[in-house]
Amino acid sequence: MADTTKKENFFARASKNTSKFLRDCKNEIKKIVWPTPKAVFKNTGVVLATIFLIGLFIFGLDTLLMNLLGLIMNVAK
Repeated sequence: MADTTKKENFFARASKNTSKFLRDCKNEIKKIVWPTPKAVFKNTGVVLATIFLIGLFIFGLDTLLMNLLGLIMNVAK
């Protein structure tokens, strides 16, 4: 026996899928919990302090290695 169920056309399926996608997006956006401005400023301060400390560490390491390389190059003369 042949299957007599008729398949929906492309536009009907695309319309259903698009509307379901947009509905799901709307529901997910409602679940977002935005941070308070106080939390944002606190986290920004932590990030900037971390960047500064890592920069100082890399600067110190670079200076140390350049001085060691300078000593090695002077000894090689």
